[in-house]
Amino acid sequence: MVGSSGREKAVSVVVSLGSNVGDRRLALRRGVRALSGIIDLVRISSVYETNPLEAPRGSLSFLNLVVAGSTRLPVDELMERLLEIERRLGRRRGVRNAPRSIDLDIILYGAFLLARRELTVPHPRYRQREFVLAPLREMELPWSDPATGQRLRSLPPGAGEVRLRGRLW
Repeated sequence: MVGSSGREKAVSVVVSLGSNVGDRRLALRRGVRALSGIIDLVRISSVYETNPLEAPRGSLSFLNLVVAGSTRLPVDELMERLLEIERRLGRRRGVRNAPRSIDLDIILYGAFLLARRELTVPHPRYRQREFVLAPLREMELPWSDPATGQRLRSLPPGAGEVRLRGRLW
């Protein structure tokens, strides 16, 4: 989104973070710190623990949280930066849904709708994932899902049981 001056306008963004390898809480802290360099963070949810969905047998439980804020980065550049942060924090991609040190997903990017093989916004499965929905409801953001128009704080529960594990700091 480019303004009349040619500069990018700030866009509201929601990013989810998850970790189920090593020191999960430390990985989330490092992820939030790294995100603060590219997103003006407004809210950070509590930490939630959940059993992995669609993961290989024996995978450990995840710690998850959601951050909300704004960015001036175009959505593709934001995605590139998230992947860069994942690599820097030890994420190795390979087997789908394998255990990971950090996972960063763009959940919402303003009122933007995008459906490509490599990136879909809003995140295509966030409405089915309680580990994203519970933190969104907790933050009571006054935003709506651009695909459905439904208020984020009134989204119904998704799959998976979550357990509140307190604040990150």
